[in-house]
Amino acid sequence: MVLVGIILIFLFSILCLYLLWSIIKFLYSVLWMPLQIQNRMSSQGIKGPPYSFPHGNTKEISLMRSQTMDKPMMDISHYIFPRIQPHVYSWTRMYGRNFLTWHGSKPYLFVTEPELIKEILANKEDTYPKMDMEGYAKKLLGEALITNEGEKWAKVRKLANHTFHAESLKRMVPEMSASVQTMLEKWKEHEGKEFDVFKDFGLLTTEVISRTAFGSSYMEGKHIFEMVAKLTAITVKNIYSVRFPGISILIRTDDEIEAEKLERGIKSSILELVRKREKEKVGMFENSGTDYLGQLMKLLHESDTNKSITIDQMIDEVKALYGAGHLTTTSLLGWSVFLLAHHPEWQEKARKEVLEFCGLKNPTSDAITRLRTMNMILNECMRLYPPVITMTRKVEREVRLGSMTLPANMTIFMPILALHHDPQIWGKDVHIFKPERFAEGVAKATNNNAAAFFPFGLGPRTCVGLNFTTNEAKIALSMILQRYKFTLSPNYVHYPSDIFILTPKDGVKVVLESI
Repeated sequence: MVLVGIILIFLFSILCLYLLWSIIKFLYSVLWMPLQIQNRMSSQGIKGPPYSFPHGNTKEISLMRSQTMDKPMMDISHYIFPRIQPHVYSWTRMYGRNFLTWHGSKPYLFVTEPELIKEILANKEDTYPKMDMEGYAKKLLGEALITNEGEKWAKVRKLANHTFHAESLKRMVPEMSASVQTMLEKWKEHEGKEFDVFKDFGLLTTEVISRTAFGSSYMEGKHIFEMVAKLTAITVKNIYSVRFPGISILIRTDDEIEAEKLERGIKSSILELVRKREKEKVGMFENSGTDYLGQLMKLLHESDTNKSITIDQMIDEVKALYGAGHLTTTSLLGWSVFLLAHHPEWQEKARKEVLEFCGLKNPTSDAITRLRTMNMILNECMRLYPPVITMTRKVEREVRLGSMTLPANMTIFMPILALHHDPQIWGKDVHIFKPERFAEGVAKATNNNAAAFFPFGLGPRTCVGLNFTTNEAKIALSMILQRYKFTLSPNYVHYPSDIFILTPKDGVKVVLESI
């Protein structure tokens, strides 16, 4: 009995020591370390809202965003920065161009100085890798090109560069035009009536992605798009939620259960798409097709493991393109039509140029490269309404950035919208739609400041779909301008919202007039 008692006391002591160690470790990570980092950054002149356990500043940010974005704007104004990113707008004025915030106990450094952003994004030594995807974002994007690093990224980036190369894009022009033609046939029934073009742009861009990247139709991929849209909505809803790992395992929310269900459904549907292609190309994996899916399948069956990818990696790549590949173009088209409807003088300039280089024929790859006015309009649209409003990077080890020393395990946020709406860069007319800013190109417009305008990123990680998106937008806008004049409907509501992508929440309601 004495021996049993000694053993029980020993085990109890071990348990107490383990619990004590766990408590000390927990307090160190959620109290001591945040305060140490806060003091260290403060000593370098980097201030910010005070750290608050357990949520950091997430509740504060969520409240600020809901106060500004829960209602539409009273009038049509392009001054959307304080509305979309009220925390960045307020805290840059309170704490300076660079400031520190907290997501739970994780430090987030917001950087709005162009030179520092250029230093971060143009770095070729992987000093500032992509931020790790967690929770809902990982379910949505997985380990794909837009999130990966190192060899995983290099393998697929090389493939994507080939798929979206200039020559490949030329071959896609007829398919893009055919998709736009199908959309415009349906528009005939809306002539002279109020019509929300934004919904149709969503269908158009998903159809184009399906045809050009996956060799299918929108209807074949419809179920995947719908599931991705639902998962995107859940991700956006929970973007400022703080979950503790231990608690998340024991107590799962309805959103977590639904997200897992959607993730499984998306994976199953993509596998079906792959099986269909394999049946079509049975025994000919080297000839799986020249589109993105075909190129991915070649990597999947590559015998050299240094070049191959796994089935899970392939699914993530397809899922990411389905999810993010069409949203940027949808946003760009929606805001472009809004701006041209609101500024008819530029609509006429764009139409005149399209008729000069394309006539009444569908745009060719050569013609769209000559649309200088269209380029100016699209650049100014992406300046005022960039599809992606923030870029992130992480600090894995202590680094020197400008005059600052950044500790490991810090996340860097670069708010694109803040730079694009900065009067110090663009002048007092920063909130006015002036495509002529870009008359002599982006370099001249930004005074050779590369980080002043970066809607598709900067440096070696610039979005591979940049030319794909702008080509599709030029083709769609050209074909619309050939056929229609359009004005904003009296019922148009200006409702810019950050829903993963900068989106007109109430759509873009216009009245079409056939030419």
